[in-house]
Amino acid sequence: MLIVMRTAATEADTARVVDYIKTLNLTPNPIPGAQRTAIGITGNTGALDPALFARFSDVCEAIPISRPWKLVSREVKPDDTVVSLPGPDNQPAQIGGGNFGVIAGPCAVESPEQLMTAAREVRKAGARFFRGGAYKPRTSPYSFQGMKDEGLELLAKARAETGMPVVTEIIDTRDVDLFAQHVDVVQVGARNMQNFALLEAVGSIKRPVLLKRGMAATLQEFLMAAEYICKNGNYQVILCERGIRTFETMTRNTLDLGSLPLLRRLTHLPIIVDPSHGTGDWRSVPALARAAVAMGADGLMIEVHPNPAQALSDGPQSLTPANFAKLMTSVKAIADVVGAKL
Repeated sequence: MLIVMRTAATEADTARVVDYIKTLNLTPNPIPGAQRTAIGITGNTGALDPALFARFSDVCEAIPISRPWKLVSREVKPDDTVVSLPGPDNQPAQIGGGNFGVIAGPCAVESPEQLMTAAREVRKAGARFFRGGAYKPRTSPYSFQGMKDEGLELLAKARAETGMPVVTEIIDTRDVDLFAQHVDVVQVGARNMQNFALLEAVGSIKRPVLLKRGMAATLQEFLMAAEYICKNGNYQVILCERGIRTFETMTRNTLDLGSLPLLRRLTHLPIIVDPSHGTGDWRSVPALARAAVAMGADGLMIEVHPNPAQALSDGPQSLTPANFAKLMTSVKAIADVVGAKL
C-alpha cells in the first residue's frame, strides 16, 4: 500500500503516520518526492484497510499497490529517481531524470599505469564515472581474480586525480563495510543479481547501487532484486541492462534493448545499458550504445582499456581510448536530439 501525504505535510506529520504503521507490525518506507512525500508499506498488507488512514488529516490518499515490486514501482513514485554524486570540475555526476551519465573504464584493475591511463583518457573524452573491477568473479578459478584491496586503493587514486566517482563490483557480504568507506557506486554483478543476502547488505548502506540484470533473469525478477535493496532503505539504485543468455551463440549475450521502454513505464529507477557485455565484441559496441541513447537509456557503461590485446579480462569487448572518444562524439549528438543532458 502507498500512503500519499499532503503537500503541506511536515516531517512531524509524516513521522506520526510512520509510527502508526509500525504499530500494525508493518514496515514503513518514506519516499520523498518532488512535490510531496509518500510512504510505501511493505509486509503482509493483504488485509490492510485504506480507511485506517482516514484519521490522519495530513494523509491525502491510501492506495493499494498491485505490483509485486512496490518500492521501485512508478505507482509509488511517479517522478524519476536521480542518482547524483560529486563529479569532475566541481559539477555533479548524475544519472536519471533527464541526466545521461557515462561510466567507462577497464573491466579489471590490472596495474597503476593501466588504471591511471584509462582514467585520464575516459575523463578527457567526457565520461563522468569511472569503472574498474578490483574483485573479479570469474568462471574459471584459474583466471585473473583482480587486485582486490590494492585495486580499491588504485581506484581511490584515480578518483582523486580525475574527480570521477568510481564504480566497482562487490562479491561478498563481508566486504560491505569496506566498500561503504571507499567506493562511490557499489556494483552488484549479473552473477549476484539474486544473491539476496548481498542485496539486503548493500541496501543497508548509504551508497548508490548499480544492479546488473542476471544473465537469465526476467524483468520481474530484475525488479524484485531491486526491491530487496530498496526494502532495506536504499533507494539510490541504478538498473543496468547488460544482455541475457539466449540460444544465440555468435554474440556473448543478447542485449535486450526492448526492455528499456517497458522498464521506463514500470519503475522510477534510472536505467543504463552495458553494450560491452551485451555483445562481447568491441566492433558492435558503438552501434548498440547509440541505439541505447536513442531508446531513452539514462546512461551507458562502456569497457575501455589502453591496450585491449593485453587485457587480463574482457579484452575482445573493450574499446581503445581513441575509439571511445569517437563514440562519445556520436553519443553527445544523439543525446541532444532526444533531450538528454550529458
